[in-house]
Amino acid sequence: MRKLYSVPTRNRALQLGQRTWIMGIINVTPDSFYPGSRAISPGAAQKMARRMIAEGADILDIGGESTRPGCVPVGEDEEIERVTPTIEAIRKISNIFISVDTYKPAVAQVALQAGADIVNDISGFHWDEQMAATVARFEAAAVVMHLRGTPNTVHTLPPSEDIFADAESRLRASLEKASNAGLPRDKIIIDPGIGFGKSLTDNLRILRNLHFFGKLDCPILVGPSRKSFIGKILKEDVQERLWGTAAAVTCAVLAGAHIVRAHDVAAIKCVVKMADALAVMEEDG
Repeated sequence: MRKLYSVPTRNRALQLGQRTWIMGIINVTPDSFYPGSRAISPGAAQKMARRMIAEGADILDIGGESTRPGCVPVGEDEEIERVTPTIEAIRKISNIFISVDTYKPAVAQVALQAGADIVNDISGFHWDEQMAATVARFEAAAVVMHLRGTPNTVHTLPPSEDIFADAESRLRASLEKASNAGLPRDKIIIDPGIGFGKSLTDNLRILRNLHFFGKLDCPILVGPSRKSFIGKILKEDVQERLWGTAAAVTCAVLAGAHIVRAHDVAAIKCVVKMADALAVMEEDG
């Protein structure tokens, strides 16, 4: 049975576990791996946000720097210029939970000041020691992800000898960094990092065995949307991976995910409603 969590943010809490929440992806970047997630201006992002909210998104995740393989790093100032007006524009139309997808404390600070509730750090607080303290200072929540290597090296790493041991060790270190910075454990969501330094087999094993991470006693976010492991199985490019994503999301929900991060909110809303119903049937015996 999926455990219930109340994750406090600055003014309210995410109530997780009764159903699967959906985190919609809005990228204010020109080079994100899926063109359908790109918004070229705050106005375009606001329009995309309106649509995703109407389709059933619970959280919107705003990214100002692509982390796809081979991506070009973006400086702090440029990332701030991308995400800040976007968050402000969305805040004008909705009180929806907003997450900022960044590993830079300066970007996180400005985004939180603009109205974000959550910091989604792919490094899990490992790339900058000030990130956990920044989140704590604003009394925000955080997603800490497991990855091996960097966005430019994840696809060149040799397979992990034990991906579950690797992920558990690094995520425990993330939780320790949070604690040392005064960020309470109940404000942390963990993400096993599908696609980030994992082999095809690793990704499938993680999706099937999310319950392994229950020992960390944090809600679990999973982000398989349109990723390359789906393309490898289906032999399809990123534009044709919706159905594979739907299957991966179903598996994640049945395995205990609290939040799924998705490009296609309307379709995935239907998927999680059905998967949630199946999960209840399974629990009822």
